[in-house]
Amino acid sequence: MGSDGHERFQHMIDESLAGTVQEEQSLREHLQSCAPCQEYLAASSRAIAGLGGFSFAVDPGLNAKVSASLKLRAQQIRATQPGRRQLVLSCILALMLTAVGSLFDLRLSGLIATVFDLQRMQVQHGLIALWILPSLCLLLLFPILPLLSAGGSNQKERNL
Repeated sequence: MGSDGHERFQHMIDESLAGTVQEEQSLREHLQSCAPCQEYLAASSRAIAGLGGFSFAVDPGLNAKVSASLKLRAQQIRATQPGRRQLVLSCILALMLTAVGSLFDLRLSGLIATVFDLQRMQVQHGLIALWILPSLCLLLLFPILPLLSAGGSNQKERNL
């Protein structure tokens, strides 16, 4: 039998030792005819029996300290991440400022054109290319920034 079949049955053996096997009948039939899986079952049973006798005393205060430390760390992480509502409000504010600023600039294009002796259409195209499009691109990136910063902090935590 190939190693894939053995791996499947070894996984089933692990599940049976944990008490959660689903295909118990097929496992029993396989164990009757497969020596490597019988050896795996025997070795796993010996390991579990050996660990059963392994015990140690834990300071009762240690459990409370670990729980408190985990709760504190979870609160610190939540405090540093912006809330969903704050993110939505920031995006709406950025959209409104972009729209108002762009409309204001387009309205002023006539005044700018007369001051610099340019055609109004040239000034409007310049404003679109140099002000409105970059503003919209930044606006589209705005909701993604927390995700990007969270990805960077997760990478740092994984390296620790």
